[in-house]
Amino acid sequence: MINKKFKDWFNNQKKINKISVKTIDISKAENWNISKSEIAHTTKKFFKIIGIRINSNFYKKNWDQPIILQNEVGILGIIKNIKNNKYLLQAKVEPGNKNKIQLSPTVQATRSNYTQAHGGKNVPYVSFFLDIKKKNIFNQSEQGFRYLNKFNSNILIKTKKKIILIPGFVWVSLKQLIKMIKIKNFINMDTLSVISSNISPNELDNPVNNNSVVKNWLKNKDKLFFLRTKIVPLSQLKDWKYNQKTITHKNKKHFSIIAVKVQTNKREVSHWCQPILKGKSLAMAGFIQKKIGDTNHYLCRYILKPGLKKSVLTCTVNTSDVLMFKKDNNLSLFQKNILINYFMNNKYKKFINYDNVMSDEGGRFYHCEIRYMGISFKKDFNIKLPSDYIWISKNQMIDLIKKKKIDIEGRLLFGCLNIHDFN
Repeated sequence: MINKKFKDWFNNQKKINKISVKTIDISKAENWNISKSEIAHTTKKFFKIIGIRINSNFYKKNWDQPIILQNEVGILGIIKNIKNNKYLLQAKVEPGNKNKIQLSPTVQATRSNYTQAHGGKNVPYVSFFLDIKKKNIFNQSEQGFRYLNKFNSNILIKTKKKIILIPGFVWVSLKQLIKMIKIKNFINMDTLSVISSNISPNELDNPVNNNSVVKNWLKNKDKLFFLRTKIVPLSQLKDWKYNQKTITHKNKKHFSIIAVKVQTNKREVSHWCQPILKGKSLAMAGFIQKKIGDTNHYLCRYILKPGLKKSVLTCTVNTSDVLMFKKDNNLSLFQKNILINYFMNNKYKKFINYDNVMSDEGGRFYHCEIRYMGISFKKDFNIKLPSDYIWISKNQMIDLIKKKKIDIEGRLLFGCLNIHDFN
């Protein structure tokens, strides 16, 4: 699928990038303060693990949970050489990656990283992204069930300048990216995020619901539903066990917080300890697409998330456990039927236009994977929609992404489905 020259380069990166990741008790994580209230770095930088209490009429229940708090906007940036139309990416190891190394953006760095709060090396190429016009920056939200109000700047820089290639970095064509997007856990989540924020619109786009309809639909939903979060001490979280080792749900559901000790040879810092969120099962995010008139549409769902201040649109269906989704009480009957009747039905296998497993970002998430699926139907496909669903055209999706109204799962899957239009 990928040419021999790139394969040889990538295999060499696997050999020369060394990383050792050992799970340890949270209490043994060096430079982290463990208290009844929170888990925080001794410098008061990087991120914290805190507890939140959620009160909402959108869900069938109120609940408590741990969540990552990181009050800084990071940089996710890709440089494009417009002379040869190639993108500068890097092979990057992360402690949470199942397969150790993935293809990451030119720059993937928190503010603490690129300001060298850890005392480590400079972040390569970061200077390209520090003094650019705001119109080229798209601040996008991260996982709304795992981060509290976390955003990253997604930036694509186009240049004619000659750039010196640093070891570990590589120029990749769009043709190569289109092939790579189909390989399991190959393209890093943050690379996908930048791609999804820079999809070119179609010249022809006739939405079945015009922008006013979509805006009013969202406004009416926001009047009906609310979700409020309150920070509480970790030791007071209902249904969670918090001790010196881990934070786990009493029924072993959702996710857990563990700690890791890391040693590596190709990062800004050679060794460190950190807490990290460990996923329980393979998750899944799926879009139903349909041609309505002459325009491709995506079936989107209205959702409120505890880590986001405002409502967003997400995929047609999301589940945190694709293997046990039938027993998932958080899934609506409509979502379960969508999964059973379409995504998991061999009868419709020929309509699936994307199906691949991709990792969540390995700096904060340990062995977390999502199966992304797209299924595309023709004009004769009809389905009765619940009130929290709406058809959104491709150009409307692009506009809503710029307005921060599409969540990360919807955004990344949209990027996978439209990577051929990455500009």
